[in-house]
This record gives sequence, C-alpha cells and structure tokens, in this order.
Amino acid sequence: MTESTALVAAAFHPVARTDNFANLRQPPHNLEIEQALLGALLMNNTAYEKIGERLRPEHFYDPAHARIYAAAETLITRGQIADPRTLRGMFENDPALAPVGGANYLADLVASVVTVINTENYADIVYELFLRRQLIGLGEDIVNQAYDQNVEETATDLVEGAEARLFQLAQQGEAGRSYIDLNTALTATIRQAEIAFKRDSHITGVTTGLRDLDHKLAGLHRSD
Repeated sequence: MTESTALVAAAFHPVARTDNFANLRQPPHNLEIEQALLGALLMNNTAYEKIGERLRPEHFYDPAHARIYAAAETLITRGQIADPRTLRGMFENDPALAPVGGANYLADLVASVVTVINTENYADIVYELFLRRQLIGLGEDIVNQAYDQNVEETATDLVEGAEARLFQLAQQGEAGRSYIDLNTALTATIRQAEIAFKRDSHITGVTTGLRDLDHKLAGLHRSD
C-alpha cells in the first residue's frame, strides 16, 4: 500500500470518523440550569414575576423545556396555577418527554429543586447562552455570505448588514423588557400600593431623604 493510499484509508477508518464526531463543538447550553429554572418555576409560580419580562420559550435550548415553559407561562398569565398536576395533561403523550419518563418528568423537575432563590440567576444564564447561540448563527451566516461573491452585494453592504443584525441582537434583551402582560402589571401595581399603604412614609422604594421628591417618585426603585 502506498503512502497516499494509506492516508485515504485512514481518513475513512471508523475510528477516525468517531474521533472527528467527538471533537465537534456543541452550541452553548446548560440543560441542568434549564431544569433547575423550570423546577423552581413549577414549585413557586411567583418566580415568574422576576423572569417573565425577559425570558421567552425560544430562549431554551431543549425544545421540551421550551414547551414546558410556554405552557407554564400561559397558565400563570391567566391567573392559574402551573405545577406538575395542572401541566400533566398537556404532556401526557408528548414524545419529546418519553426518553426522560414522560409527564413524570414534570414532577422530577420539582423534586430536584433545592432552592428557588436563584431563579433570576438561572434565567440570566439561559438567556446568556441563547444570545451566544444566536451570535454563532449570525457569525456563520456572515462567513457564508462573505464566501459567496455576489456581484450585487459589495463587501460594504455585508459589513452594514452584519452591523444591523448585531445591533438587533443586542437590543433583544431590552425589547423583552419593553412590555409585560396586563395581569402581571396589575398584580405588581396592587402589591406596591399595599406596601405603600402599610408604611408610614407611604412610599414603596428607598427614600431619597427629600420628602417632596419621595412623594413624586414613591422612593427609588430597582434600576433607578
């Protein structure tokens, strides 16, 4: 066997192919964090108030997790309880959950929860990894477009298009916080009113020390 023939044979050897597949990089994701987040949400629906403005079903890497979050979100925004019992009927015959135990997977998510305190941090991680996957996809598109020498599209056009898409990606997080559903807004407003009523100062935030300013702002709140 010549040297060139040996090289070709080695390239198509099953071991070589296995090594190549083993070296393939996976898109950024963390299934354990997604599970912890969903478990905390199903255990305590009030967690949605902290993450609902930012997190969307499409931000999850696992399609089954995305569907579970979407179903829980639907019930919570309707003012209903979202837990393994109320969601069970929706996922009883879901093939995506079959490998992990079917609808019992919902109960497993809750059973594995240690604390619900870190829900916001979990949501931040899920969203961060989603942005990274989007950025990878965007980068691949830019590379492919650069290789495709389209006479109708100049390099400057490609740069401007890439800048626009990067800006749009950067704005996704802010866009997610631009609106919330009416039920969530009303619940938060009523809660703030109750807090203000119970306080002697009648403010819901941190006092500025200036009485007139506190009266107008109701104190300083998160992000102020």
